[in-house]
Amino acid sequence: MTQRNARFGLLLTNRGVMIGASNVNEMLSMAQQADRAEVWASVWVGDSILAKPRVDALVLLGALAAVTKRVRIGPACFASTPLRPPLLLAYQWCSLDVLSGGRTIFIACQGRNVHGGGKFNEEYEAFHIDPATRSKRMEEAVEILRLLSSQEQVSYEGVYTQFRNVTVQPRPIQQPVPVWIVSDFNLSRPKLMERAMRRVAKFADGWMTAVGTPETIAAGLQSIRQYAEEEGRVLPTDFEVGLTYNIHVNEDRDAAYEESREFLKRYYGEDYPREFLENYWLASGSPEQCAERLQTLLDAGVTHPILRITGFEQQRQFERITSEVLPLLQAK
Repeated sequence: MTQRNARFGLLLTNRGVMIGASNVNEMLSMAQQADRAEVWASVWVGDSILAKPRVDALVLLGALAAVTKRVRIGPACFASTPLRPPLLLAYQWCSLDVLSGGRTIFIACQGRNVHGGGKFNEEYEAFHIDPATRSKRMEEAVEILRLLSSQEQVSYEGVYTQFRNVTVQPRPIQQPVPVWIVSDFNLSRPKLMERAMRRVAKFADGWMTAVGTPETIAAGLQSIRQYAEEEGRVLPTDFEVGLTYNIHVNEDRDAAYEESREFLKRYYGEDYPREFLENYWLASGSPEQCAERLQTLLDAGVTHPILRITGFEQQRQFERITSEVLPLLQAK
């Protein structure tokens, strides 16, 4: 049994324009189709500036706000959070919330220099930012966004950002805007993992993770609850657990894997082994097999799976997921 009715998100491949997997018109059309299909609750985009180039997340989200009416919108992982001036980012995000009619969700992410490909070090060097400061910069950005979206005449004295008596106008619809924080539950690095999970427990309205199994999801959620209790915080009943997950519908599972592997190789520049993809990061096979894999994650506590189509026929895959996979999960 799931904890509550799951909400499914569609992750558009705005990096797909770089690898021949999508184009702008197709992404906007797919977002509109998801907006009309009740099985989808949200539409998301990826984010990177120089490390893994793509159509800019904020620019694309503005377009999505204009062409959709119902779905929530946001970045599945705003990896450039530490790189962008937080005061300017808060202003831009509040305007996006106005433009969307209060449908935004901000997902803060510090970016990563491993297992994600791209020119991470070169990106930070170009912005003259020490990568070692990115966690604290992200935390300050989250605090600033929450303060400026909920209050007027805000003053802030942080390590990297300071300002006095600032009011963002126009005021956002959501006050404050919801903020989720990305953190992977990685037992191989326990000290880093604890700091990351404590950050979620202290600051976030939701936990987002990019790689997970039912076991790591359940364990991660348990640790967040424990750390929140130690912080004297009671997690809200609507605390979200998001998971970015790849999906490819094809009754020939070998073909589904091969196309997903090639897609991700072009996307990240890494050749992921089959064992990793099928155990941690990919629902593949028939609609029933895809639904079965996603159901195990829902049972473990995921409330908002965010699905990325790992295939080069994006529209056809979208139609199959919408009409054949998600209805199976809704029925349960």
